[in-house]
Amino acid sequence: MRNSNKAWLLRLLTLHLPMALIVLFALGPYLWMLLTSVKPESELFSPQRALLPQVYTLENYVRLLTKTSFLTNVGHSLIVALGTVALGLSLSLTAAYAFSRFRFPGRRLLMMKFLLVNMFPLILLIIPLFIIMRQLNLLDTHLALILAHSTFSVPFATWMMISYFNAIPRSLDEAAMVDGCSALGAMFRVVLPLTLPGVIATGIYIFITSWNEFLYAQVLAGQEVRTLTVAVQTLIGEYEIAWGLLTAGGVVGALPVTLLFMLIQKRLISGMTQGAVKG
Repeated sequence: MRNSNKAWLLRLLTLHLPMALIVLFALGPYLWMLLTSVKPESELFSPQRALLPQVYTLENYVRLLTKTSFLTNVGHSLIVALGTVALGLSLSLTAAYAFSRFRFPGRRLLMMKFLLVNMFPLILLIIPLFIIMRQLNLLDTHLALILAHSTFSVPFATWMMISYFNAIPRSLDEAAMVDGCSALGAMFRVVLPLTLPGVIATGIYIFITSWNEFLYAQVLAGQEVRTLTVAVQTLIGEYEIAWGLLTAGGVVGALPVTLLFMLIQKRLISGMTQGAVKG
């Protein structure tokens, strides 16, 4: 009994307590942002500052949603993120299936090019993309941001899906083709249903990267299409920062992704681990 108590105490000090401190450190900024967003403006600029608000209020959220165009900006972000998911999954699924199932000249070279794209910082691509979008007359449109976001989401998503497809035996594809399916038919009817958790995990990755992207949204869009990341940045003025609106905007901006993760958490975790082993 004494040994079990010692083991429990050792596990508490060496595992549970350090993990709790790490989680608290990671969640600290978000908790601070949430508490700041429900403080009245008088407390935000009061000399006697405290972590917990003396009076809880939704004034900042009401001002954010009624006095600004933040809801419209969230709608723009949603259109761009969902469009990027649709385009990114369409390209990455077909490309990953081709890389996984077929052997053709230049296959490894193309796979390396997909990987090399993610090694370059996004700021190096912004000038060429700006020139291309201007020539195509796509600046300040949803399509411009969807295409731009696909340039960095598709390569990594393709590599993610290759590992998921490699975990599915090729004999299933061959059996489907013997029964009359084409290569695409075997992919859609046999392979994709088996890799659905991986597809969901890849789609969530694309959605989150597009939802949180700022640089392309700042340069390639303008007044007509302003995403929430750019809208939050506009709350930081040259001489004053609207802390209440800023933190409320951060909470509202993080809410869709948080709810999405909570709804499909199990599928996401199974999808992230599915490609780790080869069946």
